[in-house]
Amino acid sequence: MNLDWSPDEKAFAAEIAEFCARELTDDIRDAGMHATSVYPDHDASMAWQLKLHAAGLAAPHWPEEHGGKDWTVAQHYLFANEKAKASAPSLSPMGIHMVAHVIAAFGTPEQKAFFLPRILTGEVFFCQGYSEPNAGSDLAALQMSAVPDGDDFILNGSKIWTTHAQEANWIFCLVRTHSEGRKQEGITFILVPMDQGGVSVRPIVMLSGETVQNQVFFDDVRVSRANVIGEVDRGWQVAKFLLEFERGGSAYSAGLKIRAQNIEARAAKVRVGGKSLLEHGDFAHRLARAMIRIDVLEVLELKLLSSAGRGESVGAMSSLMKIMGTELAQHLTELALEAAGTSGTVFQPHAARPGADVPEYEAPEDGYVSGEKWQAIAPLKYLNERAGSIYAGSNEIQRNILARHVLGL
Repeated sequence: MNLDWSPDEKAFAAEIAEFCARELTDDIRDAGMHATSVYPDHDASMAWQLKLHAAGLAAPHWPEEHGGKDWTVAQHYLFANEKAKASAPSLSPMGIHMVAHVIAAFGTPEQKAFFLPRILTGEVFFCQGYSEPNAGSDLAALQMSAVPDGDDFILNGSKIWTTHAQEANWIFCLVRTHSEGRKQEGITFILVPMDQGGVSVRPIVMLSGETVQNQVFFDDVRVSRANVIGEVDRGWQVAKFLLEFERGGSAYSAGLKIRAQNIEARAAKVRVGGKSLLEHGDFAHRLARAMIRIDVLEVLELKLLSSAGRGESVGAMSSLMKIMGTELAQHLTELALEAAGTSGTVFQPHAARPGADVPEYEAPEDGYVSGEKWQAIAPLKYLNERAGSIYAGSNEIQRNILARHVLGL
């Protein structure tokens, strides 16, 4: 087995690296490098999306007829890897990586023609209306109502933990169109414009002090039946299809590998007790274990990309990717905190200082892994990553899915 990249693949990677070097401005790269959550600065992310779109690279994973690329699995992986190496910010996933696939698979020709090109340009910017105050991992318990009124529905209720609702001009929602039978029945998937009367957004301040998420309220909001994706009362299947992309639609391993390498470089420069943190056996062991698990995740992601490239549903595989990716990200933030010397002040991130709980801690002051920025970001990333094993269906739910659909339990 030849595990080396082919000459053509190396040339492709070099081409992507050159594109990133040319198009990533200092401001955009800084937003990617110092993002404290999975969502970087909104303006920088959108500026990067426009540059990608101009080069035809905003959504290479889409079907070709809608602007995607006929790439190999290796090319998709190398594209993600080179972007991660260049510290490019991620794109908001709700449009390009999630609802776009639903529209392409279940939408009418008119819906595809209107939404897909505008998602690429950012003219249409989606947020996700799934969770409610009493319906999180038990998503089918949702109660937001949609009552038919001629050619429209009248919506009442609220959605919560809605990322980027303050920037979005559209929201894709799961609503209840009837309450009979199993709770998975009577759910409809509908697209709702945000810029209308009756829609209000209330920011939620997170533990990190940031305001990325929101609660969205709907008070007699009128929405056309033409905005339903799929069939009325049959939205649960559409919702499950989308969750495959939310849970396993991202290449976790490329970004995680870069983060692990940065932690390694940082730890080699930090002095604790007269030697580098990397020379402390326990820390080195836990970092090495994380790197091995990232390699395993990389192999599984390549398999997933291969299946998706053949048009196959990734099914329960997305649950496995979600578990591994989010738990690895959490583990890396714990290591990053130790490399920052702030693990004892994690719940006071703005008060964090070098050596807060590590005697004889000496912080380096050179390069990207230098003390001040690393020290400010590491506690915030730690706090934000706590949500990773909860959002998109908690990891306990994902393990139940694997037990049922893979192990037959």
